Order: sequence, then C-alpha cells, then structure tokens
Amino acid sequence: MFATLRRDVQAVMQRDPAARNPMEIVLWYPGLHALWGYRLAHHLWLKRYKLTARGVSQITRFLTGIEIHPGATIGPGLFIDHGMGVVIGETAEIGRDVTIYHGVTLGGTSLNKGKRHPTLGDEVVVGAGAKILGAITVGEGSRVGANAVVVKSVPPNSVVVGVPGQVVVRSKQPA
Repeated sequence: MFATLRRDVQAVMQRDPAARNPMEIVLWYPGLHALWGYRLAHHLWLKRYKLTARGVSQITRFLTGIEIHPGATIGPGLFIDHGMGVVIGETAEIGRDVTIYHGVTLGGTSLNKGKRHPTLGDEVVVGAGAKILGAITVGEGSRVGANAVVVKSVPPNSVVVGVPGQVVVRSKQPA
C-alpha cells in the first residue's frame, strides 16, 4: 500500500515542474487527494461495500472537485493536474503513467449495463477540457488535445484534436 502511495507522489514530482517537494504535493494537490480517495473507495467497491464506496467517492468529489467512480480501474502513476471538473465513469479503465488535465470527462454514451466508458492505454496525455466518450480505446502513448471530443478509438502513438476528434499525427511504429 505504501509503495502505491509513494508512486502516486512520484508521478506528480516527475510530471509537474511546479512541484517543489513531496510534502507540498501531499498537502496541497487535489488530484492526489482525489486519487487517494478513489483508491479507498475502489477497495471498498471490490469488497462489495458499494454504498460506502459511493459515499467516500462523493465526499472526495465535494472536497476536490474531481469525480472518480469507485468502479473505475486505474493503473499506477495517474497524474491529475489542475483537476477541477474531471469526471471518470464507472467502467473507465486507465493504464499506467497517464496524465489528465482539468475539465476532462471519460464518459459513457449508453444507458446499458456493461462496458460504456473509455479505456486509456499506458502513457496517454489528455488535454484540458477534452471529452472521451463511449466504450472506445485511446492507444498507448497517444495525446488528446485540449477540448477535443473523441468518440472513436484512437491508434497508439497518435495525436487527436478537434470536434469530433481526428487523428492528425502518428509517430513511426517500432520495426
């Protein structure tokens, strides 16, 4: 458990040039507080204390302005920068070392039960205000531009911008 919490702090130190020291991050970074609230709520969710998990989630949302459903799956190293207004839905899946900026929504487009939120691969960066909607995948190493609305899957190592989101650049794939 402590290794996970330490990794969460390290993710902020590595990706936020304004972060001065670990104590500042632990005390004053709402993205970290939201992630830690999610980790507790997710643990309760998995233990089938779903009502309590939702309560922890809502208290965390009230305190941070960041809403992460306790049923979401989040890998290590998530960094939520300036997180106000971030929403991560119940069936969202987030890989390792992902960066999300303020106002991002990982939302559903269906009222059906089952997978209805996006999956973000490892090392994805999602710009401020972007909306990624539906049971789609954003491939590993991709970047989603600010205010983009993404409703179709994105290949790995791509840059997506616009409304609707369009892939504008793809890096060369390894041989």
